[in-house]
Order: sequence, then C-alpha cells, then structure tokens
Amino acid sequence: MIEQETFRLLEWQRLCQHLSTFAATKLGVMASSQLTIPNTLSETNYLLAQTKEVCDIETNINANWSFNGIHDIGDSLERAKIGGVLTGDELLNLATTLSGVRKLRRVIEDQENSPTLQQLVKDLRTFPELEQEIRYCIDDRGEITERASPELSEIRQKIKTLRHKIHQTLQGIIQKNSTALQEPVITQRGDRFVLPIKASHSGQIQGIVHDTSTSGVTLYLEPRVIIELGNKLQTSRNQEKREEEKILRQLTAKVAEVWQDLEQLLAIATALDLATAKARYSLWLNGYPPEFIDFRDGESIHLRKVRHPLLIWQEKHEEGKEVIPIDVLITSETRVVAITGPNTGGKTATLKTIGILALMAKVGLYLPAQYPAQIPWFKSILADIGDEQSLEQNLSTFSGHICRIIRIIDALYPPPLGLVREFDSPQPPLVKEEIPRGSLVLLDEVGAGTDPSEGTAIAIAILKYLAEHNLLTIATTHYGELKSLKYNDSRFENASVEFDEVSLQPTYRLLWGIPGRSNAITIAQRLGLPLEIVAQSQELVGGFSHDVNELISALENQRREQENKHKQAQDLLSKTELFYHQVEEKASSLQARERNLKLQQEQEVQKLLFDAKSQIAQVIKGLQKKGDPTALDAHQATEKLNQIGDRFLTPLKVKSSYKPTVGERVRILSIGQTAEVLTVDEDTEQLTARLGIMKMVIPFTDIESLDGKRFEKVNPIPEKTKVSVNKQQSKQGNITKTESKTINVRTSQNTVDIRGKRVHLAEPLLEKAIANATEMGSLWIIHGKGTGSLRTGVHEFLKNHPQVSNFELAKQNDGGAGVTVAYLK
Repeated sequence: MIEQETFRLLEWQRLCQHLSTFAATKLGVMASSQLTIPNTLSETNYLLAQTKEVCDIETNINANWSFNGIHDIGDSLERAKIGGVLTGDELLNLATTLSGVRKLRRVIEDQENSPTLQQLVKDLRTFPELEQEIRYCIDDRGEITERASPELSEIRQKIKTLRHKIHQTLQGIIQKNSTALQEPVITQRGDRFVLPIKASHSGQIQGIVHDTSTSGVTLYLEPRVIIELGNKLQTSRNQEKREEEKILRQLTAKVAEVWQDLEQLLAIATALDLATAKARYSLWLNGYPPEFIDFRDGESIHLRKVRHPLLIWQEKHEEGKEVIPIDVLITSETRVVAITGPNTGGKTATLKTIGILALMAKVGLYLPAQYPAQIPWFKSILADIGDEQSLEQNLSTFSGHICRIIRIIDALYPPPLGLVREFDSPQPPLVKEEIPRGSLVLLDEVGAGTDPSEGTAIAIAILKYLAEHNLLTIATTHYGELKSLKYNDSRFENASVEFDEVSLQPTYRLLWGIPGRSNAITIAQRLGLPLEIVAQSQELVGGFSHDVNELISALENQRREQENKHKQAQDLLSKTELFYHQVEEKASSLQARERNLKLQQEQEVQKLLFDAKSQIAQVIKGLQKKGDPTALDAHQATEKLNQIGDRFLTPLKVKSSYKPTVGERVRILSIGQTAEVLTVDEDTEQLTARLGIMKMVIPFTDIESLDGKRFEKVNPIPEKTKVSVNKQQSKQGNITKTESKTINVRTSQNTVDIRGKRVHLAEPLLEKAIANATEMGSLWIIHGKGTGSLRTGVHEFLKNHPQVSNFELAKQNDGGAGVTVAYLK
C-alpha cells in the first residue's frame, strides 16, 4: 500500500499518461498508462535494452519502423475461442495486424545490434497463409468478396439480374404514369422498391403501399408487376446472408485454431509498442540511459543537470516556466541527506525529482540528465511527501506523517508474524536481522507538525534509524539541529536550496555539502519590519546562531566563487580548443598550398628539361646528318649545348637568405602570431615552435624573422650537361657524351621495328637490338597497335630480360601505345 501511495505522491500516473501519448496503438496506450514496476535488476536491464535498441532504430532514417495496421484484436480472439463468428471488419483488422507485426520483425532482423528485440521475435509466428486467405475473402472495406465462394458469386449475379429487371420495369411505369407521380424517382422502403405516388392518383397504379409521407399527400407504393420480382430478390438476399455467414464462420474457425499463437503475437506487438513509446519519450526528453551502480560497493550517485520530466512537459506543452536543472551528487558513504532551506525554495521538488527518476530508471526509461546518469537500482521507492492530515481518521498533520513513516518502516522490514501495532501502547522492539534492502526513502519535513524540540528529537531518531537500516534516505527539514549530524556521523550529508537575498527569491539551485541558513530575520528586515523588532529578534536567537549563519554565508560565497572560477576555466579551455582547431586548419591549408607549389615547380622543371632535351637532340641530329663531323663541328656543338644549359638551368638557382635557429622568436605569417623555435629540421624544411601552451609544426615558408627576413626555397639544380668531343673519336664519327643523367634520345641505332612479326620471330631481333643499344641506355621498340598480342609478347620478353631495368609505352607524340621504350642497365 505504501508503494502505491508513493506513486500517487510522486505523480507517477501523470508521467505514464504523458508516456502513453508516444504510443502508436491502443494496446501501447493501455500498457503505457499502467506501467508495471520490475522487481529485479535483470528485468530492468531487459526493458532498458529494449529501449536502447528501439532508440537506435528510431534514429536510423533508413529503418521503416511503423505500427500501421496493428489493431487490438484481443476481444476478437476471445469471441473466436468460444465459438463466436467474427465480422468482416474484425477479420480484416486481424489480417492487417499480422502484416504489420511481420514488417516490424523484418526491421528487427535487419538490425546489426539488436539482440534483445531479435530474441523477442525469434519464435514469432505471423501466419501469412491465414492473412492471405482473409484478404482473398475480405476486401479493404471489410466486406466479403464474390470470389470467396462460387455459391456466393452465383447468388450475387442473380441479385444483380433481379435488381436490373425491377429497375427496368419501374422506369417503364414512370414514363407511362408521370402525372401520377410526386417525382419521377425510384426509392426504397425497407428492402422493397417503391414509387412516390400522389395520394389523389392512388388508384391509377395498382400495388402495395409500404409508407406514407408525414403530410399524407405522398404514398410510397410497390407496383403489383414487380411484387414477384421483389420476393425473389428478398429470397436471394437471404441466401446471400447465409452464404456470407458460412464464409465468416469458416475463417473464424481457422483463427480459433491458432488463438494461442495470435495472443502471443499480440503480446509481442504490445511490448514493441511500449518499448517504442519509451524510446520516443526518452528522445523527446533528450535523456541518457541510466547506468546502475553498486552504491554499497563504493560507487557514487552522479546525476548532473537533472530536470523533472513533468516540469519539462509543462514547459513545452503548457507554457510553463523554464525548468532549472539540479545536480544530485551523493557519495557511497552517505546514507542520509538532509536538505534545508527556505519555503518554496525547491526542497520538495528535489525529493520528487529524485524519486520519479529512480522509478523511470527501473522501468527502462532514459533520464533527463547529462551523461553519465549513474544511479543505484532501488528495490523500492517509498515517500512521505505532503500533508496527511485527516478529519475522518482524527489525524493531525504530525500524526499523519508518523503513520506514513511507520508504514515505510514496515515496508522496509515487515514486523514479525502476529505483531500488531497499537498507537495507544508502547511499541515492542522489532528485531531487524536481515541485510538492509536497497530502498530509497524520501521524507518531506520530517518531524514537523509538533513541538519543535520534540519534533527535532523524533526527526534525528528516525534519520539515525534509517541510516542504520536503509540504503539511502533523503529528507527535507527546517530544524537547524539536523545540520550538525554530518559533523558527528560520516553517513550524513547536508544540502541546501539557494536563496537570493537581493531579490528575496529562491534560485532553485541545489548546493551540496552546505547546510541551508535561516533567512527569516533578514527577509523581515528587507520587507520593512521595524529595526527595534529586528534587533530584539537577533538577540533572542543568540550570537552563536548568528555566527553559524555567517559561517554558512561565507561557505556559500566561497562555493560561488569557486563555481565562477570553474566556469571561467571552462570558457578559457573552450576558447583554447577553438583556437587550436583554427590554427590546425590553417596549418593544413598551408601544407596543402605548399604541396601544390612543389608540384607546380616540379612540373616547370620537367618542362624545362624536356625543352632542353629536345634542343640537345636537334644538335645531335645535326651532327649525325654531317656524317663525318670535324673537331670544329664538335666544338660548335659543345658551345651550343653549354648555351642550352646556361639558358635552362640558370633561372632555377636561388639562394637562401634566411634560416631560423633554435631559441629564436619568429612570426607565423598565416596567423600573425609570434612563437619560439624549439627544433629545426633542415631536411624537411620545417620547425617546431611553441605558441602559448601549444606546440606547432610549421614550414619555413610560413615564418619570418622579427626583422622581416624570410626563407627562400632552394630548388634542386640538375648538374649542367657536359659534352666533350674526342678528336681521335671524331675522325671515326663517334661523339662521347658525359652527363649526370641519361638523356633519352631516340636514334636509328636504338630503334628496332618489328611490326608484322610474330613474337617468336621478333625475339631474336630484340636480343640483337638490346646488345647494340646497351651503351645508349634505352631501346625504342616499334610493334604497332593492332590487336595488342605482339605488344603483350614484347612486354613479357622484356620483363624476364636481365639487361632491361624497366620499360614503358612511349609518349603520345612518339608513337603512344604502338611503341615501347625499354631502359637498359
């Protein structure tokens, strides 16, 4: 009973109603409105796992998680079990439910990490054959289709024929007797077709009058000529009803055969909808899953920025005030927390927030708090909140509180069998030999409603008892003596609600470790109470009380100062991180720009070298054309080659005018800041510099000295090609080139044409050409494009040849895919 009272005091049912608005089906709404509180931690972990997995599905935009088509078919199954006949609408609802649950199972099976939900639907049967048969016989309006049976199709065809004959006959009567009709229409009375005849012309058409208008001027008459057709139509309709009932009975019998499996399916659908409602509500709260801790084993309660879910609902749906979050930080040594502070300061709201969060965690809901939300799993949550005054039971406020506390203690430790409490007799001592159960007890204004001295004594005794026999108790009080319990017993902790003395308003912030101080005299003075009365009040309170309040005030100021410093440190850290990211982005941008510049420079060098090679090749070709070059020709060729070298290589020579040194302060060009050089790496042309608390790797090109000197990059200078002509060799027409790098020049001596040859015939030619071209360093093989088989054979031959280092296809202007250039060792 006391647990049910606690649910009422914490407004648990109101939260369940809010939760039910997130359900998709009637079954989910009912289950959400009547949540069952688990009795074991394993049950809670199971429910929480369901919520987490559905949250993952809900946040996956590709998952088609929908409860469309799922209905509450429980009553239909009950009627089918006892032999009743289901209607077409009920059977259609059953078919759509089977289809909807099957789609949910398919979504769950497609998830990579949903073991709990997959286990839930593992043995689920959705009876696709039954669904298909129902849809074959019942259309989307819940009506039986003609294809349901041949007999029904025949009967309905007969009905259509009779209706057509009746309409034709009546249309003929209307045309012949238009003056006798009130209006030329065919209508019905009951199941019979009639015409609206003027009462004054009643004898003009023979038949049966089935109805009369209110005024009596119109008679609704069934002409005699269609009476027989009407009787046949009525008979056919009765046959149709019997056939439809037969079909419905057959389908219902098939449903009754598997009613147990269908009830299981309905229970699973309800569980999935309930888990979905919890997931959607949790996401709406911006909550985090609770992490259950072992409070007895040294783990502390850690709930930051906690908000009451009902207040969040008021803020978002009922234009309520902004919810002010609180922190709940309780160490594992603590067994009792005493919350003090002024009225309307938020003490009771704090109790309700902690209590309702503990219940939310037990049923598998996320908590509206910052990550991580660490809380114990409480066996039970028991509360004494509010005024229990009752005129009917002759209970005062104090008596009501005490009666409820007694029920709380009994719930923690039931009294021995046969022991009955009598309020007008001394209580026998209860033997408490069990290990304390993990319960959360919430007491509002403990000991209130009676003489302060006795109330204080009772409150202290109750709290000490609960500290000994319960896991955690949180109590609010105005008694100052309860503040001192912390300093005599490590199991006690103080907390207080903050009060702004300037605005005379509570801030609703919860301060831990600091007891609340009395503000009554200060508030009275601010409100204008005569100073004489205020002074006398302070004298009556006593100097010690004043000193305590001053000490508490100093502690509050010190805590506020520490919080401000902490906030400033957090702001500074955030700015530093932002600055670091900005610097990192700029450094990455500079490195990318440097890579692009290097690439451009390399491309320019390659172009210059290519142009130089082309001009050198022209000089060599000129010498070759003369056949027997003289020493003068060789000398002129040497001069031309030197001129080419001077023209292409001189512009690449750039001298470095500045290099940074360790310990020097330099300016970083990209961000305009100065930094100290820690290390210098000339190979990579980078340095490491300290900027504030950060270390950065910076290229030389992004710095300058404080006097404006900058590093200029030294591009690699290829050694100038040296050409010398030996007079003795010149007589034989041979020119010797000495160069640091082999210049790949194509001549007739290092070119072989094997077009039209087969691979085995071309190999001897290649062997001979390689031997002749070894000194030139390269061989140009013309094999043509064709089908590519000759080129493939040549490449296989070159791969295995010991004198070939590598090979490649020639450039496009040298033959492209029709020519291979082999580089010789």
